[in-house]
Amino acid sequence: MAITAPKGTKDMLPQDAYKWHYIEEAWRKICREYGFKEIRTPMFESTELFNRGIGDTTDVVQKEMYTFDDLGNRSITLKPEGTSPTVRAFIESNLYAEMQPTKLYYDIPCFRYEKPQAGRLREFHQLGIENFGTSSMMADAEIISLGYDFLQRMGISDIELHISSVGCRECRPKHRKALQDFLRPKYDELCETCKSRYEKNPMRILDCKSDKDKELVKGAPMMIDFLCEDCKNDFEELKSHLDSMGIKYIVDPSIVRGLDYYTKTAFEFITTKIGTQGTVCGGGRYDHLIEEVGGPDMPGVGFGLGKERLIMLMVESGHDFGNEVKPQLFVAWIGDEAREYAISLVSDLRKKGIVSEIDTRERNLKGQMKYANKLGASFTAVIGDDEVKSGEITLKNMESGEQMKVKKEELANAV
Repeated sequence: MAITAPKGTKDMLPQDAYKWHYIEEAWRKICREYGFKEIRTPMFESTELFNRGIGDTTDVVQKEMYTFDDLGNRSITLKPEGTSPTVRAFIESNLYAEMQPTKLYYDIPCFRYEKPQAGRLREFHQLGIENFGTSSMMADAEIISLGYDFLQRMGISDIELHISSVGCRECRPKHRKALQDFLRPKYDELCETCKSRYEKNPMRILDCKSDKDKELVKGAPMMIDFLCEDCKNDFEELKSHLDSMGIKYIVDPSIVRGLDYYTKTAFEFITTKIGTQGTVCGGGRYDHLIEEVGGPDMPGVGFGLGKERLIMLMVESGHDFGNEVKPQLFVAWIGDEAREYAISLVSDLRKKGIVSEIDTRERNLKGQMKYANKLGASFTAVIGDDEVKSGEITLKNMESGEQMKVKKEELANAV
């Protein structure tokens, strides 16, 4: 029986690679324009990092992490998100001692054991940015602006920005009590996971995926109604900055991000293109995560964006990814001496930056030309005894059929 890819994973095939390259290059470009620098962290981390960073009442930690003991009996987890590893690297490398803020971006694979759905796999790829070291709402607005600009560049126009505030350590206890009071009569009807959250972190119940629990929490008190003065002022300031940028938004008190580290700002870019699971990009502020992971008391804000979902939306909207890279020149040959000449010619052209191909299966001339058509080469050249002797090559434009004679040393410029 043939071995297949594990459930929830998907191969990126050559015919799709140019779409990924298009997004990745555009992502690097916009991050540079906004002053963010790239960071790359290991694919796996100590499990403790995610238990402390994400929070042990989240679905991610409770149900979805790929965790195992390595040969040294250390608990290791394939990273389910990018923020905690970036914070760990920020602390370990003493980047907090440099002038702040520190602005970082990444493009990473992530792993979560969850039910595969449209645009969401067990191995998925995440674009993300983080801004460490400033509590100003200007940083939150800048993060949101980058996400907005990037989605616009990717042709995603039918999308809404939803924003809210999930409060801070001062105002959350009041909401926590009100939420527990609301849920107490319904406690026995909650799923087992939410029962465990009732005491530890009842806000997580609002994010439960169970349809029954979604019904039970309808009408529950919302965090945005319990904000302290500091959180209210910050939220108003954020809205003012977004207004100045001309970015439209919807205040959505129901936003509960799936990770425990969020404080104050929480936001999502939402579309209806992919059904009920319409969040394309989400993030917010996390003012205590760096401290909780073992670093100094320093704030942060950021977001993550799923690459697979983005590609799916772009395809559905008919976005132009550009063209798949095809050979500029295909060199065919007739005879052994011409073959060596052709090999040398292709080698020289590649060194000059010309995308060149030659048939390594050594087909006859008809087969070589059929292969050139299959590859979509823009030009072809056939090397025979005459070309070897004269050093003059006939270059054929495969679209127009036009032919021209070119000296070997002028071939790269001609192409």
